[in-house]
Amino acid sequence: MLSSAQNQYATFSVGDLFFGIEVLQTQELLRNQEITRVPLARPEVEGLINLRGQIVTALDMRRLLELEPRPAGQPAMIIVVRVDDSAVSLVVDQIGDVISLSSDQHEAAPPTISGRQKELIRCVCKLDDRLLLVLNTESVLKGSPLRIM
Repeated sequence: MLSSAQNQYATFSVGDLFFGIEVLQTQELLRNQEITRVPLARPEVEGLINLRGQIVTALDMRRLLELEPRPAGQPAMIIVVRVDDSAVSLVVDQIGDVISLSSDQHEAAPPTISGRQKELIRCVCKLDDRLLLVLNTESVLKGSPLRIM
C-alpha cells in the first residue's frame, strides 16, 4: 500500500487561530525585530524591517484576518516568507513547531470561515486537539500588499 505524501508546516498563532505555512516557503523566524513604521501605509502594513540589508515589508496578520489589534505589551513574532522571488514578513502572536501531515489530512475550509479569512486559507487539517489552518501565501501577497501605500 502506498503512503500519502507528507507535508511539513511551520506553525504559528494569531489570536485563537492556529496556522501553518509550508516549510519550503518559510525563510526564517524572528523575535524582537525592530519594525519601522511607514506614514500613510495601508492598514495591514505594520512597517518595514531590515533583514541583513534587505528591506522587507511587515504585514500584520491580525489586520489581514480582520481581528482585534494585538494587546498592548504583547510582543510580536515575525515569520519571513518567500514566494517566488519576493520576501514578506508576517507579524504573528506566537511561533509554534514544525509539524508533518499527510496530504489525506487536508480538507476544504469549512463554510463557517468567511470574509478575508476565507481568501487567506488554502485548506484545514484536523489535529487531535485543534484545527490547523493552512495559509495561502499567494493570497496574502495577492492585490500587491507589498505596495505599502
